[in-house]
Amino acid sequence: MTEEPKDRSAPSGDTVSTSPPVISVMLIVPDADAAVAWYKTALGATELWNLGGVAGLEISGGPFFLHEVNPKNPTETSPDHAGVTSTRIEVFAEDPDTFIERAVGAGATAGAEIEDHRVPWGTHRQGGFTDPFGHNWSVGDKSPLRPFPG
Repeated sequence: MTEEPKDRSAPSGDTVSTSPPVISVMLIVPDADAAVAWYKTALGATELWNLGGVAGLEISGGPFFLHEVNPKNPTETSPDHAGVTSTRIEVFAEDPDTFIERAVGAGATAGAEIEDHRVPWGTHRQGGFTDPFGHNWSVGDKSPLRPFPG
C-alpha cells in the first residue's frame, strides 16, 4: 500500500490509502436480528459484527450490511414495507442450484428458474429468489467474473 500527501477531504490523518475501494450493499430490513439469523442459516453468511439494529455480514468474503428500518428516516425503508424493491443483489457461486435451493428451503420465495443463458463468453447459469424481507437475489455461476475474451 502506498500513501499520498495529505488530502483535506480525508476524514482523519495526514495520508490517504491508495488501496482500491470496496463496493457493498446495505439492506434495510424490518428486524435486524431475524435477518441476521436468516442470512446465516439460509445463505451461509458469517456475522462480522452486530451493533443491534445494524450488522455486518459476509458471504465468501463479500461483505454486506443490514440496517433495521428507522422511522426517523422515511427515505430508507425495507422492500416489504414499501411494497416494491429497486435493487437486485447478485451472488456468484460455484453451484447456483444448491445456493438457491438452500435459500428457498429456509423460507425464500423462488424467483426466476435457474437456466442457462447464452452469452458472448459461453454459458451463464442463473436463477433467483426473493428473501423473506423483500430483497431480490440473482444467483449465477462465476463466469461473469472472468475477463471477457476478445
